[in-house]
Amino acid sequence: MTRLQVLQDINTTDIDSLQAVSDTAVVSQLDIIMQAGWIMIPILLLSLLTIYLFVERMLTLRRAETNKVEIMARIREYVNSGNIHGAQAYCEVQAKPLTRILAHGLERLGRPISEIQDAVNAAGKHEAFELERRMDILASIAGIAPMLGFLGTVTGMIEAFQQIQSLQGNVNPSVLAGGIWEALVSTAAGLIVGILAFFLYNFLLSRINRLVNDMEQSATEFIDLLQTPASESSPQPSGYGNSF
Repeated sequence: MTRLQVLQDINTTDIDSLQAVSDTAVVSQLDIIMQAGWIMIPILLLSLLTIYLFVERMLTLRRAETNKVEIMARIREYVNSGNIHGAQAYCEVQAKPLTRILAHGLERLGRPISEIQDAVNAAGKHEAFELERRMDILASIAGIAPMLGFLGTVTGMIEAFQQIQSLQGNVNPSVLAGGIWEALVSTAAGLIVGILAFFLYNFLLSRINRLVNDMEQSATEFIDLLQTPASESSPQPSGYGNSF
């Protein structure tokens, strides 16, 4: 056998050994999780739900993000030139929460400013609600997962003490320790899921708050634009200048 063949055999053996150790570690961890009892099933389901909600909300928030400065500049240009239909078409093409809010105001041009403002505020509340949808579920997971973990620990401890009672106190300390660590696995899992859900909730909430703040500022700027006197801007579109 050549030296190269010997080295190849050694490398193959090492790789097989590492793969066997890795597979054993994975199996061992799965065994630990399964030994924690039935309470691990809802905890695992909550972890999957947490990931799903985070991904779904992130995609929604990314679709909602926009350049409010650019949008307001275009809307101001359309309104000042009297091209209301162009402004409405622009909002429809953009299809963002901000442009949907502005579209509600543009549809009511010609009515009293108070009605336009009410329409804009109502549309803003609806868009904010859409951005915050399912966030309450994520917040609930952050509180429920640790409680489920503690419940698993309590039930596991009850089973451990029942075993001690059945053996009339003649129990090996290692057996008792095994029952206790199995019970604590559920607490650790519940805390991990709860901490993850709590972090993701606050992360998403900060993104939502920024978007809502941008929408509120743009809505205020839009109302101010409609109340700008004709002498300070270009000719107003027909049908709205006489209402203010």
